[in-house]
Formats: sequence, C-alpha cells, structure tokens
Amino acid sequence: MSSSLRIAINGYGRIGRCFLRALYESPLKNTLQIVSINEPADLATIAYLSRFDSTHGVFPGKIETGADCLIVDGRKIGVTHACVPEEVDWKGIGVDLVIECSGCYTQRQDFDRFLEAGCERLLISQPGRSAQDVDLTVVYGINHGELGGDQRIVSNASCTTNAVVPVLDQLHRAFGIGHVFLTTLHSVMNDQPLIDGYHHSDLRRTRSAMQSMIPVGTGLAQGVERFLPQLAGRVQAKAIRVPILNVSAIDVVVELACDATAREINLLLSEAAAAQPGLIAYSVDPHASIDFSHNPHSVIVDGSQTRINGPRFANLLLWFDNEWGYANRMLDVANYWSKRFR
Repeated sequence: MSSSLRIAINGYGRIGRCFLRALYESPLKNTLQIVSINEPADLATIAYLSRFDSTHGVFPGKIETGADCLIVDGRKIGVTHACVPEEVDWKGIGVDLVIECSGCYTQRQDFDRFLEAGCERLLISQPGRSAQDVDLTVVYGINHGELGGDQRIVSNASCTTNAVVPVLDQLHRAFGIGHVFLTTLHSVMNDQPLIDGYHHSDLRRTRSAMQSMIPVGTGLAQGVERFLPQLAGRVQAKAIRVPILNVSAIDVVVELACDATAREINLLLSEAAAAQPGLIAYSVDPHASIDFSHNPHSVIVDGSQTRINGPRFANLLLWFDNEWGYANRMLDVANYWSKRFR
C-alpha cells in the first residue's frame, strides 16, 4: 500500500460513507487508500454508521475502532473532528487527495482554504456555485479526459447531472435537441425534517419529508448547460422530493430537431449502454424504484417508458441511485485523476 493514492474524506455523511464503502467493494481498494476521515461526530458514532446502513445494509467487511482511528478490514484510518479545514494537518497526514463531502462549501474562496491548510488536491461532491469556482467540473464518461496534473480543485457535478447529461448527449448527437424540460423526482435528503419544524429558509423544506411530495429548487438546467453549451437557453428543470429513502428518477421531455420513433431512441440508448458498461444501463423490465438501490450506474434508461407524441416530441424516464451511483463516479474520477497528477 505504500505506493497507493492517499485519500482523506472531509465530511462523513451519506456520500462520504458511500465513497468509503464503494472503495472497499471495488478492486480499486488495492490502489487507492483512505488514510484519514475528518468528521465532527464522535468516533463511536462514525464506526456504528459505517457498519450499519438503513439503505445499503450491513458493511460487508469488518469495522473496528482504535485510538483516534477507524479500522476497516485491518487498515487504520485516522479520524479527526475539526469543523473547519484549517484545523486539519493535511500535509502532515500525507494526503494526496481530499474528497470533500461535507456539502458546506461552494465557492472558490472556501475551497482555497483547504489548499492553504496543506491539502494538495480537492474533489468536491457537489457543483461549485459557478464554473469559475473550480478548475474543472467533471461528469465521468463525458469530459473526464480533461483531467490533468495542473488542476487542484475539481467538482464531481451533481448526481442528477451525472444521470441526465450522458443521455442528452446521445440524443443531441443522434437527433439534435431543440428544447428540453427535466423533472427530477428525488428521494428525501437531510435538509428536510421528519416532522414539520424550523429547519430551512425554504418554507417547503420546513414540512415533513415523509408525508408529502415537496417541490424544491434545482440547478440542474445550469448543470446540463455547463456540459452541453450548445443547449444554452433551451433547458428548464424542476425538482420534487418524494418520500422514499433512496433512488431517484428524471422525467425527460425533449423536443428533437429531427423525426424519431420510440424504437429508434431506445435502440440508440441500449447501444450506448452496451458501449459504456458501468455508466449507462438499459432495461425494459417493469421496474419499481427499489430495484435500483445500490446500483452503481450513473443512469438506467427505462425503455418501457419511452414515448413519442408526434414525430419530434419525446418523453423518457431515467432511474439512478443518487447515493451509490454518485459515490462510484467519485471513485472513478479520483482514480482517473490520480494517474494524471502522480
């Protein structure tokens, strides 16, 4: 393990824990090594939530605790409890890459605080507030080839962007896209309360997550246009939180630039799935959302739901595990990027 990429996780919530588990369920555990976790919670709670997960089940390996460390399958991971990046000795730990999963930072000036505190490089589990706040925003399978040794702050975009951009890219290349409207049906998140309470400045998010479908704001349209600038001004999106714990869907309504049948669209996307295994999947089975829990793909196209209304007006349904699929793409980006800067 001495030549492994040394990784730290900052913020050990849903995505941080999924990233660790995804690594330990992957052959990459032999080339990428998590050596540090910074999380304000106490060590006993960190260990407990690593072992037992209501969504993804019991951790498949062995988790123990030592003096200020988590021990996963015999490997020690140092644990610190700082609330700000300046309180962690990233350089002293010898970290090559920090996976920033706290969700607390969106601007360049905040990301720079990690670098100033000794962090070599930062991979962020959400979009920057703007494209200029990071050196590169990546959707693996679309533009990961742009990763290089000069970049220090990289965003893994959002789970919804990772899901929809590969599909829109295929549609635009084959048929052209006039306009597109995206409706995300997203599982609940921890910015929502279980019961009504003073929880958020967005009044809808003060309402019980498990009793209602709740419209929320989304930056998905801007995320799509960041990767497909040829669609600038032609993408609209909205999001609705639905009362399930995991797995989300995107309802895609798209105006095509040339005639297409449902069969032609499905053939295009099934071939894309065959060409990009692990990123895009395709199915025509009669699915429910639970079927995609712990699915590592960025997106699963439900071909049974493809519809055409007139020759150029199409409707598609895309599934994705918003936790597990996204964590696996972060793992892919970390692995690919490490080969460019080491």
